[in-house]
Amino acid sequence: MQVPLYQAKAEFFRMLGHPVRIRVLELLQHGPMPVRDLLAEIDIEPSNLSQQLAVLRRSGIVVSTREGATVSYALAGGDVADLLRAARRILTELLAGQSQLLAELRQVEPTPASSGVDSGTAAHSGR
Repeated sequence: MQVPLYQAKAEFFRMLGHPVRIRVLELLQHGPMPVRDLLAEIDIEPSNLSQQLAVLRRSGIVVSTREGATVSYALAGGDVADLLRAARRILTELLAGQSQLLAELRQVEPTPASSGVDSGTAAHSGR
C-alpha cells in the first residue's frame, strides 16, 4: 500500500524537526564541509552529530564523501537550500506581524487613570 502524499510530507518535515539537523543544513548551504568543521560550528558531542548526519544521509538530503580520513557532507540538491530560504522568509513575516501587533497593543493600552479601574481608589483618597 502506497503512503499518501500528505503523510510522506509529514514524515519529511518530522525528519527536519531537529535543531541540529536544521543547523547542519544551514551550514551546508554554503558548500560541502568536513565533519570536523561541522563540529566546530555546532557545539555538540561527535556521537550526537554523527547520529543526526546519519538521519539526513538516510533520508537522501545530504551526501557524504571520504578523502583519506576526512569525511565531508554536502546537500544532495539545491531544493533543500530553497526550502530553508523559504522557511526564513515565512518566519520573518510571522515575527514581523507579531512585533507589529505588540507595537499596536502598546500604543492603545489605556493608562490606569483613564481605564476606570482606579476611579474608586481616587474617590477614596480624598477622604
